[in-house]
Amino acid sequence: MDDKLFEKGLEQRQSTLGADYVAKSLKPDDDFTWPFQQAMTAWCWGFGWGDDTIDPKTRSMMNLAMIGALGKMTEWETHCRGALNNGVTKEEIRAIIHVIGIYCGVPQSLECFRAARKVLTEAGEL
Repeated sequence: MDDKLFEKGLEQRQSTLGADYVAKSLKPDDDFTWPFQQAMTAWCWGFGWGDDTIDPKTRSMMNLAMIGALGKMTEWETHCRGALNNGVTKEEIRAIIHVIGIYCGVPQSLECFRAARKVLTEAGEL
């Protein structure tokens, strides 16, 4: 495990998803998921999100579109919260969901709207 990449990823992950959320995910006493969490933090968040070529807001928007297309709604909800932390607006989230509806179908866009409504309500945006 590349410790520098892990540390870089941990910083980016906490910035986007919040320190409390990340701390729960990285419980070191959980030896079942710890190796995966280490690898994912280094690879996804350190290598992927740590590349400054694409800014965090744009990455969040891309992730919402891709995760929405895959229909992974638990992750979509998590990344919707992160997108708000990265400066994505309610209007931009709505526009992303419209694109998901066009390319992935109306039922999937409705799932995204349900998840977004929950997140935006919790954030005081609705």
